[in-house]
Amino acid sequence: MADVITENQFVTFRIENEIYAVNVFKVKEILEVPQITKVPGMPGMVRGVINIRGEVVAVIDLKQKFGDYKTEFTQDTAIIVLELERDDSTILAGILVDSAHEVMNLDSNQIEPPPRMSVFIDNDFISGMGKLDNGFIIILNIDRILSDKELSALASASEK
Repeated sequence: MADVITENQFVTFRIENEIYAVNVFKVKEILEVPQITKVPGMPGMVRGVINIRGEVVAVIDLKQKFGDYKTEFTQDTAIIVLELERDDSTILAGILVDSAHEVMNLDSNQIEPPPRMSVFIDNDFISGMGKLDNGFIIILNIDRILSDKELSALASASEK
């Protein structure tokens, strides 16, 4: 079951034609895309690592994670650096997105629970659906976006 959203302030971003959001408290910074160094043996969704003030940070291509093609770099492409928490540890990771948008406040009455999917579809990484005009913003539980195996690969990339 997805975690309950306690804060209603989100950083929004676009992947293809969909708008996604993550809790603002998970975001460390938003960057223009610097040079990404490929790390051999990493899953395809891990595009490589970047150097942030001497710290090695793995970069995840969310478009690939969601089953699409690699993100093509444009003037708007950005990396959102996040603090992922699993068990008792925090891992710094970057997510590659088509474009970063704004910080947005959503009232509790604008947030619906995630859609119920079949037992074969894992959507634990969706915290809720933010209602906006005639559409939705998909609110991600960024701590659940990666499986334990993927998180281990990410930690391994950051240690190289």
